[in-house]
Amino acid sequence: MAGQERLRIALAQVDLFVGAVQPNVERLIHLARRAHTELGADLVMFPELALSGYPPEDLLFHRGLRLKIEQGLDELAHAVPEIAILAGYPEYREGRIYNAAVLLHGGRVLGNYRKACLPNYRVFDEKRYFSPGTEPTVVEFRGYRLGLLICEDSWERAPARAARQQGAEALLIINASPYELHKQRERERVVARRIAQVGIPVVYLNLVGGQDELVFDGNSFVMDAQGQLVARAAPFEESLSCVELRRAAAGGVEAVSGEIAPELSDEASVYHALVLGVRDYVDKHRFPGVVMGLSGGVDSALTLAVAVDALGADRVHAVMMPSQYTSQMSREDASAQARTLGVRLSSISIEGMFEATLQALRDEFAGLAADTTEENIQARCRGVLLMAISNKTGRMLLTTGNKSEMAVGYATLYGDMAGGFAPIKDCSKLLVYRLARYRNGLAPIIPQRVIDREPSAELRPDQKDTDSLPPYEVLDPILEAFIEEDLSVDEICERGFPRAVVARVLEMVRRAEYKRRQAPPGVRVSRRAFGRDWRYPITNGYRR
Repeated sequence: MAGQERLRIALAQVDLFVGAVQPNVERLIHLARRAHTELGADLVMFPELALSGYPPEDLLFHRGLRLKIEQGLDELAHAVPEIAILAGYPEYREGRIYNAAVLLHGGRVLGNYRKACLPNYRVFDEKRYFSPGTEPTVVEFRGYRLGLLICEDSWERAPARAARQQGAEALLIINASPYELHKQRERERVVARRIAQVGIPVVYLNLVGGQDELVFDGNSFVMDAQGQLVARAAPFEESLSCVELRRAAAGGVEAVSGEIAPELSDEASVYHALVLGVRDYVDKHRFPGVVMGLSGGVDSALTLAVAVDALGADRVHAVMMPSQYTSQMSREDASAQARTLGVRLSSISIEGMFEATLQALRDEFAGLAADTTEENIQARCRGVLLMAISNKTGRMLLTTGNKSEMAVGYATLYGDMAGGFAPIKDCSKLLVYRLARYRNGLAPIIPQRVIDREPSAELRPDQKDTDSLPPYEVLDPILEAFIEEDLSVDEICERGFPRAVVARVLEMVRRAEYKRRQAPPGVRVSRRAFGRDWRYPITNGYRR
């Protein structure tokens, strides 16, 4: 078949909606038309499982979804005959489900590829749903032989090698690769290694958007046959861009250089992930806005900043709930931040509720000394108020706890843990401070003394976090070593931490598992977050 000098490929880095097959198909059709008319593209790429959204999880087992997928695929095949469309979809065939990619043109299927490498670790459980493909797929289109791969296939040697052996001159890889800190660097290193083995260019398209705990950061990119980066889309935003492949003078195919979006700093990338995760969770659930407690501390200050950046000030309602232990500094700082951001701030004292609760429990508590029970009652009074506002207004309640607190149980079940979404759930306390400083570097919205002051729950006189926990400079590295690296007590102690402190921290983590099971979902930003990639038994006798 006669070829053309250049092949223009559009990369549709798009935010899709899990389960919303018809709206997803309509978006794909709209973008395919734009790619043809505005960019003059010959082919447009869409992400992994674009029709169903990713990850569809047990929706895949519903017969209704299968019917919608089949109808949507037929509509997509015939809607824009002027341009070839590469899109991911769940393929139902002979009692099996495949994670597939189909290349459509003019109502015909030019090629259909089934994902060979099914990830089943961390947040992935694709072997629960899909059967692996066994054959490479190389399609000749306008004189170019294009090998099709899906996400995890690029992390293993065999699929790329098989496509090259079948004559592929370039690899088109569609992905739904979730964000975690430094993930983009790892993706580019992996793809460069594949290119070193097969010697052909790669066009790598990634999903963007939030889906429950996961955030997909986009960062789609193109590498030439030498493994050099020649194009990268901006992260954390939708885009429709175009790249070109052309015949090299010495034979083979080369990728033409395009725009390379700069890499974000660690703090910037995490902050963007939090904003995108909150925005999509709230909007895809069609909440009119959010409500949250604003204490005057750094965790709620950061959460408020994220919420406003995600949704706009008019959709955020902050509530200050002081008690006799709430400092004047906290009251002033919470009020100052709310004014700066332009959000509505309510102030509701919990003193009456707290005293009424203690009065109701007077006989039950007779002869017993005050302890953390009374502290927890205060937190639960606040939870009652916030949930009431949420119920009455329809706004979703954001919780403000961080990963360090969730790890060791330094939070009150049915109190400050109550809510629908936890934006900073996977951010350690030290990372919270870094993010607060980063956001203030863009515009000073968090009062500086909120960042500088020693953290306190303010549930008893002169309380400090260090009354109950090691300093965060000690606590957070221990937690990271255990949670994200799975190190033993001995291995953590080898890093210079006292054995007694390590043992105490890990026991706190173990004992708090039942709380975490009842916590709301939150944005995953680390290598291992509490949620879908943390599956420790609540009841267990293992001691580290």
